[in-house]
Amino acid sequence: QVTLVESGGGSVQAGGSLRLSCAVSGYISGHFCLGWFRQSPGKEREGVASIPAHGGMEYYADSVKGRFTISQDDAKNTLYLQMDSLKVEDTAMYYCAAVRTVASNWCGSLPSHVIDYWGQGTQVTVSS
Repeated sequence: QVTLVESGGGSVQAGGSLRLSCAVSGYISGHFCLGWFRQSPGKEREGVASIPAHGGMEYYADSVKGRFTISQDDAKNTLYLQMDSLKVEDTAMYYCAAVRTVASNWCGSLPSHVIDYWGQGTQVTVSS
């Protein structure tokens, strides 16, 4: 069983920055993709960024490319999402996610229906 616990959400003005953290525990043998999703009221949950848990290429949705950075600290078993130049439309509940996969250095765009494990979410609110 993999447990994901997010932190770091909050309120910020447009143009500001936030860093989300996701503490990952309970890994067993195998390969995983880790990712960040977001969901705002009335909209579907969308993938924002992903990265292979054992290292590899990062994926970003077009809406956040150049502004968000996904990274991980293996020693701390923590996944991060650095969010810069935030926009009002980035306002959403952000979720950390993990899915078992085959060995690869690329996870790409992860559909929400394939995710095996979800965190509880952390709210990000960007005001104008």
